[in-house]
Amino acid sequence: MAEVSFDRVSKVYPDGTRAVSSIQLEIADQEFMVLVGPSGCGKTTALRMVAGLEEISEGDLRIGDRVINDVPSRDRDIAMVFQSYALYPHLSVYENIAFGLRLKKVPKDEIDRRVREAAHVLDLTEWLKRKPRNLSGGQRQRVAMGRAIVREPQAFLMDEPLSNLDAKLRVQMRAEIARLQDDLGVTTIYVTHDQVEAMTMGDRVAVMRRGELQQVATPQELYDHPLNVFVGGFIGSPAMNLIEATLERDDGGYAVQLGDQRLALPEQLVAARPALAQWAGRELVLGIRPESLEDASVAGAAADGSRLRARVKLREALGSEVDVHATIAARPAQTDEVRELQADKGLEALDARASEATVVGRLSPKSRTVEGDAIELSVDTTALHFFDPGNGLGIYDAAAQTEGAPSS
Repeated sequence: MAEVSFDRVSKVYPDGTRAVSSIQLEIADQEFMVLVGPSGCGKTTALRMVAGLEEISEGDLRIGDRVINDVPSRDRDIAMVFQSYALYPHLSVYENIAFGLRLKKVPKDEIDRRVREAAHVLDLTEWLKRKPRNLSGGQRQRVAMGRAIVREPQAFLMDEPLSNLDAKLRVQMRAEIARLQDDLGVTTIYVTHDQVEAMTMGDRVAVMRRGELQQVATPQELYDHPLNVFVGGFIGSPAMNLIEATLERDDGGYAVQLGDQRLALPEQLVAARPALAQWAGRELVLGIRPESLEDASVAGAAADGSRLRARVKLREALGSEVDVHATIAARPAQTDEVRELQADKGLEALDARASEATVVGRLSPKSRTVEGDAIELSVDTTALHFFDPGNGLGIYDAAAQTEGAPSS
C-alpha cells in the first residue's frame, strides 16, 4: 500500500489542449479518493496518467516515494477496474480472476489461494465455473474487481465502474465497493461524474472543472462550505438555487434583499462568516439549497424575515418528498461563473432579461401545493450560502477561503 502524489501534474496534447492543468493533490495511504466533475473536466485523464495509459506532460507523479512518470504501466503495481468489465468471454470466472497472476507466472497454489479468497470476499464462490455470459451485470463487475484484488496492488484505480449498471445495482455495488476498500485498506482513486457516488463513497472528494481542481475536502465539507459557485452548484441534487441579492444592515443585524423581499440573517450565520460584514450595501450571489426550503403551511410558524413568496410552476412527487419549482420576484444570478456552471451541468442558458428567478424546493410530502398555486416558502436562514459575484468565491473569512483549496 502507498500514498499517491500529484505534484503540479499536467497533460497537454500536441494541439495545445490542456486536459489537466497543474494538479496538486496528496492521496494518503489507504484513502478512498473520488475525482468528480462534469464530462470533459479531466478526471479520467488524471486517472489514466496514474495508470500509465497517458503520458505526463508536466510535473511529477509518485506512488509511495517513487516518481513513476517514465515507469511502464505494468511495473507500477496498480490495478484498474474499467467502465466496461473487460472479461474474456471464453474463460470461466476462476480463469478471468486468475488471468493476470498467470501472466506473472505466480505459482499455481498461490493463484488458487488468492482467487478463492477474492471469490469469498466478493460472494462469487459458487460462480467460479461459470462463463461471464451466465452472470448478471453486478456479478460481472465483481469478477472485474476480483481480478484487481488478487494482484494485491499498491493502489486501485476505478474509472466509472458502475455506469453500466441499473439504478438498484449501482446502490448495491456502491456499498460493496466502499466496504471492500475499507476491509482491504488499499489506496483507491475512483472516477465518477455521479455526485451521489462521490458523496457516499469517498473519504475525500476532489471536484474538477476544465482540467483544474476546484476543491478537495470531505463530502460534508463540500456540502456545507463550498469554496466557490461551481462547487456549490455542482454538489447537491437538485442543484443549489443561485440568486442575485444585496446585503443590507437591518436593525443592528443583517438581511439580504431579493427583489422586493428580505431574509433576515441569524446572528450565528453572520458570526460564522465574518467576511460578510464587508459586503454591507453591496450585491452578492445568494445560494439556497433545495433542502433549506419548506412549504410554510407545513413547517408551521416561522421567524419574521424567513419566508419567501413564490408561485408554483411544477410539482414533482417523489414519494418521500416533493420537488417544487417555483418563481420568485428576484433576478437569477447571472455572473460568468454561474453561466459557466449552467453550461457545465447541461442546463438551459440564463435569460439576461429575466426578472424572475426559478427556485427548487425539496418539500415534505405533506405539502399539497399544485401548479399555479401561490405559496410561502419557509427558509432555513442558518444554512444560506454567499458568493462573490466577481470571482465566484464563497464568502467566509480569510482562513475558510484557503481551507480545502486544491493546493492542500
